[in-house]
Amino acid sequence: MASAKPTPTDSDSLSSCLAQLTAAAREGLRGTKDTATNETPLGRALLALRKRHVKAAGGIERFRARGGLHPLLVLLRRASPAGPAPSLAGPGSAPSIQSAVSAGPAPSSASLSTLDLVLSILADCCTQRACRTEVRRLGGILSLVTILECVKTDSIQNRAARALGNLAMEAESCAHIHSAGAVPLLIESLTAYQDSPCLQSVIRALRNLADSPQHRLALAQQGAVRPLAELLAAAPDPALTLALLRALLELSRDCSRACAEQLSLGGGLGPLVSLASHPKGIVRESAVLILANLCAQGLVRPALGNAGGVEVLLGELQQRRGPGGAGPASQQPLVRAVCLLCQEAINRARLRDAGGLELLMGLLRDPHASAWHPCVVAALEGFLYDTGALGQLQALGLAPLLAGQLCGELADEEGEGKEAASWDSPGEQTPERVEARSFRSVRSRLISEGYATGPEDISPDRSPERCPRPPPPPAPPEQAQVASPARGPALVQTPRGRRPATEESWGREGPALLLLSHFSRAPDPSGALVTGPVLGGLLACVTKAPGPPSPRALRILARLTCNPACLEAFVCSYGAALLRAWLVLGVAPDDWPTLRARPPSQRSQHQGLGEMLLQNLTVQAESPFGVGVLTHLLLSGSPEDRVACALTLPFICQKPSLWRRLLLDQGGLRLLLSALTRPAPHPLFLFFAADSLSCLHSLVSPTVSPAPPPASPWDIDTPSPCHYEPLLGPAPSPAPDLHFLLDSGLRLPAQRAASSTASAFFQALLAGSFAEAQMDLVPLRDLSPSAAWPVMHHLHGCRGCGAALGPIPPPGQPLLGSEAEEALEAADRFLLPGLEEELEEAVGRIHLGSQGSPESVGEVFRLGRPRLAAHCARWILGLGQCPRKRALALVGLLEAAGEEAGPLTEALLAVVMGV
Repeated sequence: MASAKPTPTDSDSLSSCLAQLTAAAREGLRGTKDTATNETPLGRALLALRKRHVKAAGGIERFRARGGLHPLLVLLRRASPAGPAPSLAGPGSAPSIQSAVSAGPAPSSASLSTLDLVLSILADCCTQRACRTEVRRLGGILSLVTILECVKTDSIQNRAARALGNLAMEAESCAHIHSAGAVPLLIESLTAYQDSPCLQSVIRALRNLADSPQHRLALAQQGAVRPLAELLAAAPDPALTLALLRALLELSRDCSRACAEQLSLGGGLGPLVSLASHPKGIVRESAVLILANLCAQGLVRPALGNAGGVEVLLGELQQRRGPGGAGPASQQPLVRAVCLLCQEAINRARLRDAGGLELLMGLLRDPHASAWHPCVVAALEGFLYDTGALGQLQALGLAPLLAGQLCGELADEEGEGKEAASWDSPGEQTPERVEARSFRSVRSRLISEGYATGPEDISPDRSPERCPRPPPPPAPPEQAQVASPARGPALVQTPRGRRPATEESWGREGPALLLLSHFSRAPDPSGALVTGPVLGGLLACVTKAPGPPSPRALRILARLTCNPACLEAFVCSYGAALLRAWLVLGVAPDDWPTLRARPPSQRSQHQGLGEMLLQNLTVQAESPFGVGVLTHLLLSGSPEDRVACALTLPFICQKPSLWRRLLLDQGGLRLLLSALTRPAPHPLFLFFAADSLSCLHSLVSPTVSPAPPPASPWDIDTPSPCHYEPLLGPAPSPAPDLHFLLDSGLRLPAQRAASSTASAFFQALLAGSFAEAQMDLVPLRDLSPSAAWPVMHHLHGCRGCGAALGPIPPPGQPLLGSEAEEALEAADRFLLPGLEEELEEAVGRIHLGSQGSPESVGEVFRLGRPRLAAHCARWILGLGQCPRKRALALVGLLEAAGEEAGPLTEALLAVVMGV
């Protein structure tokens, strides 16, 4: 009958186990067996430590605190086939590699059993930070590497690899393990053993040793990736498959060339593509991310595409971007991978057929994916010579999205490494020639666009990658070339001769500009490019600080303005007005209504560019074809197009016969004026309109240059003599025979005869049949002293004596409800048109002079007087007026006019026509 299993006794306590461990470390592994249990005391102590004490809560910490690690490591050295262990009394540093790996006798089965238990306990202890630190200090890492090299059994290899894997959870221990030479031994174990638990421990150790880019590169260079890929291709059990995927995922981070080569040569691409559709989520996720990481290496992307990786990555990204998909952080590696796949023609074809163009366009439209937009645009550049793909992209609205990349502030983005370059030309992909490939790509584009006649014109030393920014500025406008007479009138164009490659800045906007440049060469690019967003993006690229205008953006604009097919689009989209406002006047949409300051030199340069582009449009507009286009738009276009045509004509028509017929004879001017009170079709519409009316005014009256108003109302010519003041002194001469009584009780002296002849009102009042004709004190109701003052002066013959200035408030103060309005009403009530005109002239001089502001224009107009409305219109359209103030004043006028815009329209019309 078998004996009963012994129950735990005091001999199994932690103190007893530590005593046995210490004794064995001092005396060796000899000991007598218990005949009942067939165990030595040391074996029983080790089993108790592993099963009871180390597994208990807090057991590892108690074991370490009571000094268990030191004798355990000494025993580890004694149980291994290496030389004698160091003395227990002196636990210094680890012995050298040469002494530790000295050959010894083959271990016995008892020693292997003891070694197995010691390694199991040590591996458990190394799950805690304090134990890992002490094991490293006591030289345990070198002992484990020695065992890994000398004891070639599955169980020992498994436990030694497990202990090393736990130690590698700390960066410092990881560096020691690499230095101790453990990596080649672990790699050897991958091919030497078939036991799944052993392989899983080895794979986990390798994964933990890949804790930094330097260590990942070292592992790949030592050949760690290929055996992992070969194991994966052998279709192992699920647990081993997951371990392999987790290790490959870690090793492929910042994927190196060696990693990609070994994974491909090991046959891992096909299994990874298959596992990307695995039903288990963690397996599928790991396989997909490994494939995404591999895309960083151009050498493996063609093979990855042949294995079906393009469809897998594209499908996964589409799924994550769909309803209920993953967040942006989860999409980022897949977006990067799909963009990199666009660098090879074979993968571009697969991506296009699998719906990748729609996906990339969706990313460009997504404001939440703005960080990826530069990468996406660079990927779309690969389709530059794919006519079908370009047509599809243009139909999907690529042009305005590309323009958006030229407008905004872009965050810094890490560039891809040299090894991520396209692998379409494998002969060029040797490490020392990878850098030159990107220059060859740019050089081929420069040659294809006509900026160089051959490769000999461009030196690699002057390639855009090697040249610091900013490049030298383009040729000034006066050096522009003139087209051949075959195209009719001279077209001002930017030079297209041979020029150094350094003039082409190849920054973040380069791919977008290259695609837009390609689109601009179409026979009729107007539908895609001559739109507000695209023109805004190109103009932003031209005027951005601090460098000079982008040569490519300027060439695109010149190409569009010289194309007759684009004339109608420039008119209907307010493109010509935008060119003038942004370049000539220096007001971009973001500058309105708050103006952004620009350096004078930059403003002058942009002004010349703007005038050049507008001259190109003028040549098109005044050609027979252009006259037909403009006439059709103004007479038969939609209401919006008719307004846009009327507004644009003063900017692009210099022939009087043309603009007079369209704007004056055929009603274009009235059409524009009537549109001012309707909702604005463009953010800068009122700015455009004010500028257009001013330009038309200068065309109608080119020789009229009104003198600027005086700096202040007192800068008028010498005032006329005052005829009323003699009545106010202590000895008036002549003596007054009449007094006017105001509501305030103030009595104002007057002459009855002079007052009666001043107006029909006072003649009837003072010399007619009314009672006031017999009164010496005549009341004047609802009249303040300030308002009565200019009235009394006017009644006594004063003209221009300065009395009319008295009730006018200074600039910046409201006119409605002021004494000026009361004086004007009094002049109207008392039938004094001369005084009314003098008061209105005084209001205009004070509030519409050099110190007047756009807000003052609206205040003056609110008085509701036709002559003042004409003054306001004249202020707005006057020569030399600031364009921004002019537009702000027009805005104020429209607000003041409200629904009753007729007087304002008539005033503007009269001033424009020079009436």
